[in-house]
Amino acid sequence: MKRVYFKMKPFLVLVFFLFLLSCSVKKGAAVSNDPWEAIKKVMETVQEPTFKNTIYNVSDFGAVSDGVFDNSLAFKKAIETCSQNGGGVVLVPQGNYFTGPIHLENNVNFHLSEGTQILFSTNSKDYPIVQTSFEGTELMNYSPLIYANNKHNIAVTGKGVFNGQSSNENWWAWVGNPRYGWKKGMPSQADPDNRAKLVDMAEQKIPVAARVFGEGHYLRPNFIEFFECKDVLLKDVTIKNVPFWVIHPMKSINVTIDGVNIKSHGPNNDGCDPEYSKNVFIRNCTFDTGDDCIAIKSGRDADGRRVAIPSENIVVQNCKMYDGHGGVTIGSEISAGVRNVFVENCVMDSPNLDRAIRIKTNSKRGGVTENVYVRNLEIGQVKESVLGIDMFYSVHGNQVGDFIPTVQNIFLENIKVKNGGDYGILAKGEKTSPIKNIRFKNVTIEKVETDYSVENVENLKFISTYINGSLMESPSNQKTKK
Repeated sequence: MKRVYFKMKPFLVLVFFLFLLSCSVKKGAAVSNDPWEAIKKVMETVQEPTFKNTIYNVSDFGAVSDGVFDNSLAFKKAIETCSQNGGGVVLVPQGNYFTGPIHLENNVNFHLSEGTQILFSTNSKDYPIVQTSFEGTELMNYSPLIYANNKHNIAVTGKGVFNGQSSNENWWAWVGNPRYGWKKGMPSQADPDNRAKLVDMAEQKIPVAARVFGEGHYLRPNFIEFFECKDVLLKDVTIKNVPFWVIHPMKSINVTIDGVNIKSHGPNNDGCDPEYSKNVFIRNCTFDTGDDCIAIKSGRDADGRRVAIPSENIVVQNCKMYDGHGGVTIGSEISAGVRNVFVENCVMDSPNLDRAIRIKTNSKRGGVTENVYVRNLEIGQVKESVLGIDMFYSVHGNQVGDFIPTVQNIFLENIKVKNGGDYGILAKGEKTSPIKNIRFKNVTIEKVETDYSVENVENLKFISTYINGSLMESPSNQKTKK
């Protein structure tokens, strides 16, 4: 396996990064030469939404808490009345409430009392067609179960439970995998007129409004999606058993996700997928998922290049990650780029957690991924790698194209790993676009099979880093083969 290293000037890269980051800080604010201090200044400029102290109890609008009555209209009336009157809190008192999709309006805090459970319909016909996204490609499809389009100052809060009621008996079987209830002869997203058709429509630059799917196409809806929203709060709720991606900030700005507990092991059940979004703060959350715990996105292939909005200033703090393909992942739908990702003070631990930090892309995606800062992690067990970077990520057939991605500036510091799995670092770059600037500082990894396996990487540095008890030396800056 080739191992390639060349001398770099990471200081110049860091200076340029700080200049970009400072553009997000309000005028007159001081910017430190420490990127962590710079992102702190950005965070200080983002205020959580606030609401009038006016309560709209859904019971007053006809809601019934027997777990059977359809409360869709009662919720809709309460939300619309609250917004039309200048906003406030739509209160769902204790009980079990069955409903179809919930659509949020400006200046509304949809609040669940402790002991409340919202049970969502599993009948796809209950979900109207709206503008949304499926695996990084925009389309007209089923409404997410909770949805806001072009809204501001909105929140979903409370100690209650949102139960998507998804299982192998309904939404999950649409993935086309026997593990999730699909059987030969049943329809699925893998049929030619479904997922593949959508991807082809995007490549052909067909307008989003003409990409109409929904009934008969088996593309599952996201659970909660903030589409082109600003000043958003999702706080304290528990979410379980959803059809597809769980939390999806899409083209949104200033999103706070705080204290949310996710337990959903269905197919593609990513915990949180910020896409084309800026200033997203994920803190104090617990992820136990069927896919990546957090997956930062920016569109697939031609559609990502059409939208051309990078995801940036994504901060993850004080979270716990259990089952999942990755703790914090960037990609694979990443064509518009991702920059300025900060992860700190998190715990990751599960025999079913494949990787801690992961970047996945390929030459159909393209895009630039840069400035990923990770510190103060306690990692119990991962299966494959502590850090995984793959510029040849391949699913759904041929993933080779003419858009060579860039990955650079990946810094991990103060990390303790008890059981590192197969690799401390597993990184594979393109010959014409090597991965640049990986630094491990004060990292201790125990019980790992291979310290690192890298190909086409420039400037891999180890500082006070121990793997299997041995102090690691930075590889030679000369081209080596091993």
